[in-house]
Amino acid sequence: MALIKPLRGFTPVIGKECFLADNATIIGDTIIGDQCSIWFNTVLRGDVNSIRIGNRVNIQDGSVLHTLYQKSTIEIGNDVSIGHNVTIHGAKIKDGALVGMGSVVMDDAVVGEGSIVAAGSVVLSKTIIEPGSLYGGCPAKFIKKVDINQSKELNQKIAKNYLMYSKWYE
Repeated sequence: MALIKPLRGFTPVIGKECFLADNATIIGDTIIGDQCSIWFNTVLRGDVNSIRIGNRVNIQDGSVLHTLYQKSTIEIGNDVSIGHNVTIHGAKIKDGALVGMGSVVMDDAVVGEGSIVAAGSVVLSKTIIEPGSLYGGCPAKFIKKVDINQSKELNQKIAKNYLMYSKWYE
């Protein structure tokens, strides 16, 4: 069973039909929407500020979400995929975006709607990724525009697949 830990007067809120891996850790001021999946060794550390996650979000194995005390928060929209071993620190990830495996997204960065952060990228603090963009590298830079509808459709498919995968563990 996942570790769900109240802290500083905040108890995590988990939406309907969510999968929480046995060793996922969800702490404090964290709200997760419906039909989300939080995978193995993932940590959502809402101890120093808030984490808000929309519907149909999958946060894959080994990812860590954290914030800065009294400064940054995390807001993740709907139909977002967060790849394996991603670190999100006080950033905003808009609807239908994908953050590739092993990436880092720093405080006050914004990943726009339907955008893709390539695997292994480092999105520096305060970077604004325009909707429908592909960014990659270290530091992450604009690579090209992507079809926002195709990108969102892909992420909706990934989200549905992850919901299906999670049913295998019931």
